[in-house]
Amino acid sequence: MKKIYLLFIVFSFTVSAQIKGVVKDSITGKPIPYANIWVENENIGASTEENGEFVINTSSNKILIFSALGFEKKTLKAAQAMQVRLASKAYQLNDVVILKKKETKIIEIGKSKNAIYQAFDNGPRIDVKYFPYLPRYQKTKFIKQVTIETDSKIEGATVKIHFYSVDENGFPGEELLSKDFIATVPIGVVKNIFNVSDFNLRMPKKGLFVGFEKLIIERNKLEIPVTNYNTNVTSIKKTYSPLVLYNLEERDFLFTFSGGKWNKEIQYDNNKVPIKRMVYEPSINLILTN
Repeated sequence: MKKIYLLFIVFSFTVSAQIKGVVKDSITGKPIPYANIWVENENIGASTEENGEFVINTSSNKILIFSALGFEKKTLKAAQAMQVRLASKAYQLNDVVILKKKETKIIEIGKSKNAIYQAFDNGPRIDVKYFPYLPRYQKTKFIKQVTIETDSKIEGATVKIHFYSVDENGFPGEELLSKDFIATVPIGVVKNIFNVSDFNLRMPKKGLFVGFEKLIIERNKLEIPVTNYNTNVTSIKKTYSPLVLYNLEERDFLFTFSGGKWNKEIQYDNNKVPIKRMVYEPSINLILTN
């Protein structure tokens, strides 16, 4: 069946100051690339460049939240964020057990019956897809590949892929990887297949969340002229590639990371009982093997 997708981009115009700074390791002093910066409780975010530098548009009295895999989260007023030092997290190391993989069987999970895809500019937020555990996965418990469908206007746009456990409240919990998984996607509408075999990931008994984070960095930036036909004034709108393709699915809830925290979107009926609803879910699948 031929896939169809629709493109939606919402332009918004805001006036704010540019806050510039750099994020570094508090011990080594080395820059931390691709760290997340969020304006607290707002859908305004940025990413650090490879040299740890960042630019974010907000007012100097706002609170910024800094986070990076392997480091403690930190909050600062924007006016104090010229030099940000993140402390390394202390981990309790468990015994590493390497299980032999046969890779004689594979199954793809998460496939949608909906052949219509829509592309959204999801901005700085992280959207995730939940993969529940099923008993039949016991025979194909290793995660071999992750597939994500994107539409990029830039060749080699850079993205970050997250794997989260499920916490005691059913929210996305701890990251399952010990280091950032950075990947690039080609130009055009593409089903990207990323091999994650080297991470030795197994399907957890509580399931997991897989998320896609578009990095707000110079390499991914596009500048588009936009004309206000009332004033005949043309301005430059910055957008970032790639766009993520979504399917419309029936779900109980939807999780989104924005404003420095996870948000759970639930719809209720007139009696305040949670009900299923149609939501846009990122087009992410997993390929499992034995």
